[in-house]
Amino acid sequence: MAEISADSAPIDYSKDPIGAARQGTNPAVIGRMRSGWAVIGSTQHLPGYCVLIHDGDADQLTELPRSDRVAFMRDMVILGEAVERACRAADPGFLRINYEVLGNFWPHLHGHIHARYHWEPEHLRVGPVARYGSEREAPEHRLGPRHDPLRAAISTALQEILAEE
Repeated sequence: MAEISADSAPIDYSKDPIGAARQGTNPAVIGRMRSGWAVIGSTQHLPGYCVLIHDGDADQLTELPRSDRVAFMRDMVILGEAVERACRAADPGFLRINYEVLGNFWPHLHGHIHARYHWEPEHLRVGPVARYGSEREAPEHRLGPRHDPLRAAISTALQEILAEE
């Protein structure tokens, strides 16, 4: 992470995740990608949940030139591959990766990478993660030190995949 100069205060990553990532003070950052920042989700209801945050001002994909759209989607797939590697190794119940680009809540281009598992209740496993409702945000699912091994595994997988190119 970058060092903070003595005359600049750390940016609150909960208010400005991109500014904090640029400053090197966003603790959720897993890695820098071509189009933005890979971060681990603040909730780990489904372990391995990550977000790719576009490093720019776009609200939606169509605001980007086509080549930048492709770069963003490519980064999502790469992050998804890293999440898959780490989650498959950590949990025999790993099933697949789901991808979403929504932007309805936070008007900034970002993509969600959800690990899905065989152990999820079937009526929820076959639909979008949003069907879990407020259960996803329960205090027991908040990102914390117990998630450090999975976070490290995703980060390592991401670095390996990026080095393959």
